Amino acid sequence: MKHRTYLCAVAMLLAIPFTAMAQKKATKDVSIQLYSVRNVLNKIDNKDGKCDPAYTAMLKSLANMGYTGVEAANYQDGKFYNRTPQQFKKDVETAGMKVLSSHTSKGLSDEELASGDFSESMKWWDQCIAAHKAAGMLYIVCPSMRTPNTLKDLGTYCAYYNEIGKRCKAQGMAFGYHNHSFEFQKIEGKVMYDYMIENTNPEYVFFQMDVYWVVRGQQSPVDYFTKYPGRFAVYHIKDHREIGQSGMVGFDAIFKNAKKAGLKHIIAEIEEYSMPLEESVKTSLEYLLDAPFVKDSYAK
Repeated sequence: MKHRTYLCAVAMLLAIPFTAMAQKKATKDVSIQLYSVRNVLNKIDNKDGKCDPAYTAMLKSLANMGYTGVEAANYQDGKFYNRTPQQFKKDVETAGMKVLSSHTSKGLSDEELASGDFSESMKWWDQCIAAHKAAGMLYIVCPSMRTPNTLKDLGTYCAYYNEIGKRCKAQGMAFGYHNHSFEFQKIEGKVMYDYMIENTNPEYVFFQMDVYWVVRGQQSPVDYFTKYPGRFAVYHIKDHREIGQSGMVGFDAIFKNAKKAGLKHIIAEIEEYSMPLEESVKTSLEYLLDAPFVKDSYAK
């Protein structure tokens, strides 16, 4: 009897790892735009070299959910969330993720736009690029821009973005532009987004397609992949609230056309919630982890 009891106990112990293994979700390379957790991060107080516990706890929580990387949304005066580039990189990596990208921008002044001379703004960008390189960024992304009045002004911005991208490439990074829905309006008869793609150099500028805003702009992401193949190295995956909940966005077709798009990385962004914040960003990630049409990685 004792021998049989012993064997049963051993069998139960041996079964535990296999059961746990069966329940564990497959890992996928999905980063998160930290704007998604702004309600927490906007309250942090990383000052005087000290690290706010709420900040480190949030980074660790995101990593525990299964997110593999971050896109920053708080670059200012050479720092990210009031941390030096080196500190920010260490914070993210200590939590168990990687630093992938950052949203930041500097618009042209009226004088620069009129003259076409943006050399003054490039001084700011040189410092910005250096800080992002020190933080280990692969990408710097312009999150938006003011709507130009003329195609001439838009052309000046395209030249500006080309120059930023050229300097990013020289430092081993890439520069991109993130859309909303306003880019699908026409300026002098030309769709703004199309003009930007056609008048920026693919060698220096990629487009971070926010698929939700494309749909809200009454356009098809897949049509853009077909029209401009290879220009969309990064997807911003977003929905009305939690990802996959609204039925508005055809995520299956978007991911099935990833090769045509030129996709290398996906970044989840959750702007609005229908549940508590951490539950919302976890639910959004689980949708992508469970989706059979989302590959483990697009970086290969």
